[in-house]
Amino acid sequence: MRVLVVGSGGREHALAWALARSRSVSDLHAAPGNPGIAALATCHPARADDPAAIVPLAMELRTDLVVVGPEAPLVAGLADELRHRGIAVFGPGADAARIEGSKAFAKEVMEAAGVPTAQTLAVARPPCVLKADGLAAGKGVWVCRSESELDDGLRAAEALGQPFHVEELLEGDEVSIFALCDGDRALPLPAAQDYKRIGDGDEGPNTGGMGSFSPTPRLEDADVMRLVDEVCTPVVHELAARGTPFVGALFAGVMLTADGPRVLEYNCRFGDPETQSLLPRLEGDVSEALAACAAGSLGDTALDAAGRAAVTVVLAGEGYPARSDSGTPIEGVADAEATGALVFHAGTALHDGRLVTNGGRVLNVTALGESVAAARAAAYDAAAHIHFAGMQLRSDIADV
Repeated sequence: MRVLVVGSGGREHALAWALARSRSVSDLHAAPGNPGIAALATCHPARADDPAAIVPLAMELRTDLVVVGPEAPLVAGLADELRHRGIAVFGPGADAARIEGSKAFAKEVMEAAGVPTAQTLAVARPPCVLKADGLAAGKGVWVCRSESELDDGLRAAEALGQPFHVEELLEGDEVSIFALCDGDRALPLPAAQDYKRIGDGDEGPNTGGMGSFSPTPRLEDADVMRLVDEVCTPVVHELAARGTPFVGALFAGVMLTADGPRVLEYNCRFGDPETQSLLPRLEGDVSEALAACAAGSLGDTALDAAGRAAVTVVLAGEGYPARSDSGTPIEGVADAEATGALVFHAGTALHDGRLVTNGGRVLNVTALGESVAAARAAAYDAAAHIHFAGMQLRSDIADV
């Protein structure tokens, strides 16, 4: 099977790593990829959000399966363009991807499907949550517990230049629930937990994610299956009934409140950095599962989780999340990998043969262990081998 991975971040590196391990994959490509992905696949200089480049590339390569990593190309309709040309795609079409592309649409679908969610508020008063309606690279949510936080949040929301919504502030443990979907069924994957704010103790501004771990302490396997039945399957059925079947990874951000689970939001793709903790735990052929989804028939496909835990620590550049970092030399990746950890490239480039920074979140260090605590210790031990000027990381990832 010839597979093309679309994207260039840590999530896409993790997907390429999992696909490269598959006996079913004979030829692996990425567009545009990154230096880490280049060690596993042939990379092509085509932007992920440019269908005019991706579609001809997939046709030229005679691709059997395209795996789209980021949300923006999916919301823009890349999967539709590929399917119209007979190319199998893991990723929803534009109509189904609106579950992430529009918070208003997601609320409408949840109401129709009977999925519990946060109440929408007519007036912004603390405590509350402000949410951008459209895509915001994981930074379109503002938790406002005071008037000053609300003032700051309103300014930031208005600066995005798109509609935003006000919701009740829910309290509890937040978990990430994933399911592989073939347009009709939802296959549960292990749950994960991520860390959105830049600083320890969840202080500072939101980011795209500073770390993750799996499994989560609050959820047993049976709990995850029940949550998928409650919050993913009804949405898959509702979208199918509308004639817009969801094919791909459905990712629900769920708050476990005292009154039961409530969906905070849906994403139309794998999470980042949750994927980096999730995929190394899976047993079975990931490529066959993604291809089965793309074919619209999961059948008896199963992807069980190994007993081991995984922890991912994100190494970010100086100034992140306000700005990206570019051209700063990176040292120690090989030493980190020598500990047994996986180092997924998220924002890197090669300059005259030397690895340098090229983004906000630069590297993701993932380690496995017999427990979350053991995986955490191994991840931080590996991360300690990596150095670049201005490097930021949280010290409390998976400290549970």
